[in-house]
Amino acid sequence: MKATGWICMTSAAVLLLGGCGTGEPPPAAAPPVQESTSREGSGNAITLSAGAQREAGVIVEAATVQSLPEVVRATGRITINENATWRVGAVTDGRIAELEVNEGDRIEKGQTLAGMFSHDTHESRAEYSKAVAELDRLKAGLEYARSVRDRTKRLYDLKAASLQQVEHSETGLRNAETALRNGEVELERTRIHLEEFLGIPADAPHQHPPGSHEDSEHDNIPILAPATGTLLKRNVTVGAVVEPSADLFVITDLSTLWTMTAINEDYLSKLRIGMPVSIRVQAYPARSFRGRLAKLDTELDPTTRTIMGRVEVPNGQGLLKPEMYATVELELTGTREAIFIPEVAVQEVNGERTVFVQTAPGRFEPRMVSAAPGVGGNVEIVSGLAAGEEVAVGGSFLLKSQLLKSTLAEE
Repeated sequence: MKATGWICMTSAAVLLLGGCGTGEPPPAAAPPVQESTSREGSGNAITLSAGAQREAGVIVEAATVQSLPEVVRATGRITINENATWRVGAVTDGRIAELEVNEGDRIEKGQTLAGMFSHDTHESRAEYSKAVAELDRLKAGLEYARSVRDRTKRLYDLKAASLQQVEHSETGLRNAETALRNGEVELERTRIHLEEFLGIPADAPHQHPPGSHEDSEHDNIPILAPATGTLLKRNVTVGAVVEPSADLFVITDLSTLWTMTAINEDYLSKLRIGMPVSIRVQAYPARSFRGRLAKLDTELDPTTRTIMGRVEVPNGQGLLKPEMYATVELELTGTREAIFIPEVAVQEVNGERTVFVQTAPGRFEPRMVSAAPGVGGNVEIVSGLAAGEEVAVGGSFLLKSQLLKSTLAEE
């Protein structure tokens, strides 16, 4: 009995159905279902039958070689164009009485940015009034000297005055004329200081009662924009006391920007001023901005062994912003060969850029690659793929899904 029980237990491990000692043979095993995909070889290849490839829309293309201009790649930072940037300050000491603009505003040349109250206004107007009064006095003195000269000459003709008296009157007239010219120069100086330097009318509109602020805007010194551009910074508020050395406003023309980039010294002999440059930024990964190399520093950075270059980039549409990071490609005079495949062939698997290479008919092997931006829907393969190797273009996402599914099944 014990032996029979052991045989039953052993048979139970083999048979899926039926009892021990029934005498019935075990049912035949069902034939395995043939999958349209399988993993074989190294454990990461995927095999598709011809029918499965048609159903999945798998299309295979060979990696092609194209000649491209030789380029030097470097990182860069976009900055404002210092040659088209104006830092605006006050012409004298004073207190900001009014502000007319905010950061980001479009500014026109000659536009009033702020109004400033200053004691220089009243002091300069007092000098101007004094110069006006002095000029009137000198005009009267000239008329008197001229009349004295004319009277002395008449007396001299009548033998009632000496030649010395005539010469003395002539000298007096010339001195009066010189004094009048000096007075006119002084009046013009005070007028220019008021109207052209301070930017206020030389003559006050009218006298205000003490403590009245009527027409006070005529007393405020305007701070004017020296050029057209965008107000980048406003470093002042109403009521602030300012000095001529302070930068109150920063205006810049954003239609052209600079990109500062550090270039390895190995390429120094191949660089030339004016060479074309391509700029790419993270905000517009599929777009390239064209510029030119405008300047190279005169010395290397002793730590990084790089030389700083300045690239001028047109920005007519205003897409680029100061302080963006950029990838810079300087186009050298030579050419190089590069491998290209359609961008749709590249999938991301576990954080790595991957393509599916057809190593045999219907057999696809995932392979990690390093890719760089290309043109026309293609990407440049920097490493991981050889020219002529065939990759899945259509249906690559299905291959990626099958690879991940098989990996999860194993786990």
